[in-house]
Amino acid sequence: MASSIRVRATSNGDITEVQTLIQHPMDTGLVKDAKGALIPAHYIRELKFACNGRDVFVANWGTAISKDPYVKFSFKGAKKGDDLKISWSDNKGGSDETTAKIA
Repeated sequence: MASSIRVRATSNGDITEVQTLIQHPMDTGLVKDAKGALIPAHYIRELKFACNGRDVFVANWGTAISKDPYVKFSFKGAKKGDDLKISWSDNKGGSDETTAKIA
């Protein structure tokens, strides 16, 4: 199965910029389908980025995040060639992770 996570991480001096797109329905549990039945809540609970063994970004989410979330942030302490590990887990036990090289 292909990863649900697309990531680009680039280093410029001592600042690393990360851009990530995650494919996920992020259903709130408040929307109805075509037959009028509620679509059960299905959303990412935790999103984590780690570099060189330390967490550089952790998000605890709920139902207020939109479908296919996009995350962009910067951090210090990495260099070109380092591995950036990205992982998420959702409220239904689903999860995904990938590792990207910082360019």
